[in-house]
Parts: sequence; C-alpha cells; structure tokens
Amino acid sequence: MNNFITKIMINTLCLGAIACSHVSFASGLLTPKDGSLPPLEIKQHHVNVVIEDGYAVTSIEQVFFNPHAIDLEATYSFPVPDKAAVGEFAYWIDGQPVIGEVVEKEQARQLYQQEKQAGREVALTEQDDYRTFDSKVYPVRAGQDVRIKLTYIQAAHVETSIGRYVYPLEDGGVDEQKLSFWNYQNKVQEHFSFNLTFRSSYPIDEFRLPKHPQALIQQTSANEWSVNFDSKRGQHIAEEGAATQTSQLTTPAAFSLEQDIVVYWRLQDGLPGTVDLVTYKEPGKERGTFMMTVTPAEDLAPITEGRDWIFVLDYSGSMSAKYQSMVDGVTKSLDKMNSNDRFKIVIFNSRAEEITNGYVNATKENIIHWANQLAAEVPGNSTNMYHGMKLAIKSLDDDRSSAIILVTDGVTNVGTTEKKAFINLLSEHDVRLFTFVMGNSANRPLLEGMVKVSNGFAINVSNSDDIVGQLMQATAKLGFQAFHDIDVKIKGVKVKDVTPKQINTLYRGQQLIVFGHYYGNENQDVELIINGKVSGQDKRYSTRFNLAQESTLNPEIERLWAFATIENLQDKMDYFGQDSDIEQAITDLAIEYGLVTNYTSMLVMREEQFAAQNIDRNNKQRVAKEQAARQKRAQAPVRNNRVDKTKPAFKSSRPSFGGGGGGSITPWMLILLLPMLTKRLLSTTES
Repeated sequence: MNNFITKIMINTLCLGAIACSHVSFASGLLTPKDGSLPPLEIKQHHVNVVIEDGYAVTSIEQVFFNPHAIDLEATYSFPVPDKAAVGEFAYWIDGQPVIGEVVEKEQARQLYQQEKQAGREVALTEQDDYRTFDSKVYPVRAGQDVRIKLTYIQAAHVETSIGRYVYPLEDGGVDEQKLSFWNYQNKVQEHFSFNLTFRSSYPIDEFRLPKHPQALIQQTSANEWSVNFDSKRGQHIAEEGAATQTSQLTTPAAFSLEQDIVVYWRLQDGLPGTVDLVTYKEPGKERGTFMMTVTPAEDLAPITEGRDWIFVLDYSGSMSAKYQSMVDGVTKSLDKMNSNDRFKIVIFNSRAEEITNGYVNATKENIIHWANQLAAEVPGNSTNMYHGMKLAIKSLDDDRSSAIILVTDGVTNVGTTEKKAFINLLSEHDVRLFTFVMGNSANRPLLEGMVKVSNGFAINVSNSDDIVGQLMQATAKLGFQAFHDIDVKIKGVKVKDVTPKQINTLYRGQQLIVFGHYYGNENQDVELIINGKVSGQDKRYSTRFNLAQESTLNPEIERLWAFATIENLQDKMDYFGQDSDIEQAITDLAIEYGLVTNYTSMLVMREEQFAAQNIDRNNKQRVAKEQAARQKRAQAPVRNNRVDKTKPAFKSSRPSFGGGGGGSITPWMLILLLPMLTKRLLSTTES
C-alpha cells in the first residue's frame, strides 16, 4: 500500500473514531405515560427490508414487556427516514394484528380517549412535527407482552451509481425535552434481527455496511443480494483481497439500538443512462399510477471559471459530537477548489460570525490557516440559523457565481425560526443553497424548502455515514454544469396529477423521479420528451415505449404518488401561507391513501368499534393488497423496468465513481473498500 493511501486510511479511521465517540440515543422505544416509571423492556426488534423496482419497503416488528404490576398507557416513538410514507401500523389485540385506519387528527384523538375510558384496547399514531412519529398504546397489561408492527415505503435513490439505504436508530439528541426519554432503555434483551433483500436487473459490483461488520452479505443470484445479521447468531465477514470467509462469533443476545444501519451498494461501471418505469393499474380500471425514474448520462461539462463558496457551519451545542468530522469534511472540500475560487466561512450558534472577514482565495496557505481557525472553535449554546444565513447572503458578489454550503443538524431554536422567513430570504437572492442535514432529528422540511427555492439540493447524513465523503461528493457534484429549467412531457396517453409540478435543476449523478396518473384501457405507444437547458443552451432527450394497461405487482406506488403530492401541497403552503383548501386536500389524500400527516392520524381499535364508528376499513384492504403483491414479487423473477432499450434516451453511460479515474481513490470508494483496506493497513503495520 503506498503512502498516499495509507495517509487517507489513517485519516478516515480517525474520523470514524470521532464519529462513533458521541453519545447516541436509541429510538423505537415504548415508555409509560407515567414518567416516574422506567420504559418497558424491549424483548424483540425485527427489521425486514425489500428494495426492488426503485423503492424500498421497511417493516419493523417489536415486542415489549411490561414488568410492572399495573396496566399502563405507553408511548411508542420512532424516527422515519426522509421521504418515507408511513402507511401501516398494527397493534396486536387478542393475539391478532389489527391494522390502523387513517382519520382526521382531532377525530382520532377523541376516539382514542373514548376507547381508553371504556377500557378497550386502542392505539393512536401521530406525526410529531418533523422529528418522529409517536404512537400511544393502551392498555399495556401488567406482566404481559405488547406487539407492534410498522411499515413505511420510500423511493430508493441512486446517486452517481451509488445507492444508499438508512435504517434510523439514533435520535439526533437535539430535543432537550426528550433526552430523558432517549437515555432510558436502549437494548433489545432477547432478539434483534435485520434482513434486507435487494433485487435489481442492473448489475451490482459491491454491497457494504461500513458500521456493522457482523452483517452477512451474500449474492444469492445474478440479480439478488441479501444482508442479514442477528443478535443470536454472531456473524463476521473477514476479507482479504477477493477471498471472503464467514466465521461464527459468540455474541450476547442484548443488542444496543444506538447506531443507524447504513447500507451502500455500487452499480457496475459503464451502465447507460436510462429511463425506468413502474406502473400499477388494476384490471378494468380506467386510471393507473406510474413511477418513472430518469438516470441521465454523463454529459455535463466541468466548470472551470472561478466561483464563490460560502460555508455556513453550525457549532451549537447539539453539534459537539459531529463538529470535528464536519471540520475535516469542509477542509477536504476546500482542497478540491480551483485556484481561482474564493471562499468565506460563517459559523453560528446563538449568534453568527464571519470568521474569514470576507472572501479569501482558495490557496493552500489560506485553506490550512482557516481550517486551523475553524478547528479551534468550541461548539456550544443554541442555534440561530437565520442569523447565519443572513450574514452569508449579506455580502454576495453579483458579478460571480455563488453557492452556499450549510452544514447543520437543522434545529433552529432562537432568533427567527419560521420557515417562511427563510424562504423569503433566499427568494430575494440568486444563490444556490446546498445543505448537509446531520442526524435524525434535523428539521428536514425547513432545510429542503430552502434548497428548493434556491435550486440547490439537500443531503441527509447519518452519524454512521462517512461525513467527509458526503461533503466531498457534493463539492465534486458542484464542479460540473447543471441541467435546469426541466420540462417533462408524455405524449400518446392521457396523463394527469404529475408530481413534482416543477423540476428546477438536476446536478451531475442525480436521478429524476416522477409520479403521475395515466388513463386508458389499451396498451399504448407513448413518447417521452425531456427538455431543459445547460449553460443557457437548449437540451432535449426523447424515447418511445409501450405502456401496459394492466399491471398489479406494485400497488405501493399509489401511496408514493400520494405522499409526493402531499409534499408539493405542503411546499405551496410554506411559500404562500396557510390555506384551508390545501389543508383539506392534504387531509382527503391522506385518508384515501392511508398516510399519517400533520392533519391525519392512524387509529387502531377493535374491529367491532370500527364498524360502530362507521369507519371503513380502506387501509386494511390496501395493506392486504400490498402484502399479497409483495409475496407475488418475491416468487417472480427479477424484473427489468427499463423502457428505453429500443430507443435509448441517452447516448452515453451514466456518471459513476469507479471508472475512468486512473485508479484514483474517491470518498465513496473509501466507504465501500474501508473494511478490506483497514485489514491490509493493519497487516502492513504489523509486519
């Protein structure tokens, strides 16, 4: 191993130690409403994930035990990943799971109290702002178990040929009122398991779980992979070159729920840019739903002219455990700048300060000096993000291209905190904002609203990620031209309710995912046209494909369409203000498609009580339909959803981090190769 790689490995290992040294707060706990009692014991926690056809379905089943001598009311709290739609919550009554139904929030609360007062089993799931979902459960019988199941669905994005899935287990530690809750019971006493099945028609080079070496990773067929680990069966993968050995280890049954499970996969180099389509349309129905994933080819040129970069960095108290990793990531990002670039650094906690006193040139000497200055800062106090953003925007140079890189755990709690104020601030200036959202408690709706209005992007970062790699990946992405002012048209079939309504910008390596409805009762030949601009020049892609009029294997995309539509409606309100008509539209969509939102909740009661309250069991029927479809998909061969094979939309291969680099090491390659390189590094130093 040469000295260059050795230095990189030592730096990466040190950063990993820093990132893992913080105190974590486990999620997915059931705590008694009576705060004087400790949380219930977590006996079992089982996770099953299936990723195929462009989206992931995650099901979590947990068993809790009430060791107390009295019946309890308890609260089950859990974070949900970005862009995930919660559509199924089940509570076991008389030994059988009862699926919840979505109703308006106030009605759900009234019925919960009514059932509780009558002494009947009841559960209520609500969205707790942006941080978590909370479920009240009553009663948890003295000396007995309670079983709960949760299922959510999310699109499985691939960026620059790297896929990433996160199962969140850490609380972000930014909500002081909940710290006592998260500090309690955080171990599964009897049995924890994590099982992931990945099915793809596109060839995969490698799978990695960088923070969970006990995982057993297997390629079960040419198109299928599995990831498994189990607290009752310790598994360790030891790698040396191309050889893989599996050894049995003795592990205690108790499993600590304090670290996110992050799964990466890397697509094979040289794959073409593609258009993939998944549809759902029941026999005899006029309307169907589609999910279209566009993966552009590598045709965006590098940017060579000088730019201005403003780093706006959170150093509040909640960032203490993440601060050093952030500093190292920013330093390496500065190293990637062109010599004619300039940068400034703004830091904020209760107040904001521009430590560089204006722009400085991105020379080696300046980078070292200001990185040292940044490392000397000590995180603490509250979070005034608005002051930091205002200071960053204050001195923009209209004659140069500018970008703001905001790194934060996203909880602004002093000064101006309203989302509308942030959106107005960015709307007044021509500047791109790119945010790195650190931790599971970050205010993602605020940050994503900010990047949308500025035509930037947001990256969610787990403490189990390589934070340095994430920052470097983004700055590399910003080193290329962007595809903007995008317009998507589908001709030859009636199409409605397309979301997103407006597609502003795609950056190098990003995918475009579009949902919508289509109509008709016959297979139809359709044309897809994608227009946009690159550096002011018109760009056009097109293809033709046949649209099947009957498709029943993917009912989940109906929920994904509804979730994306609700997000667009919420964004509209964030920009223009509260609107009762939009609130009602969100409520109606959520009830029809079984989604928990700010205006709706999921209620579980005895079956006879649903009938007594005239609540139709629509979500129960939808869940049954989705479960049946998953069983069929599991038994069927892996499907190829590419629709532009005959007439390719793109002429070249998609961007990747593996090919054409002359053997160079990239951040994502470090993440994927870390276990193997670590072993080689240790062997070298020992010898």
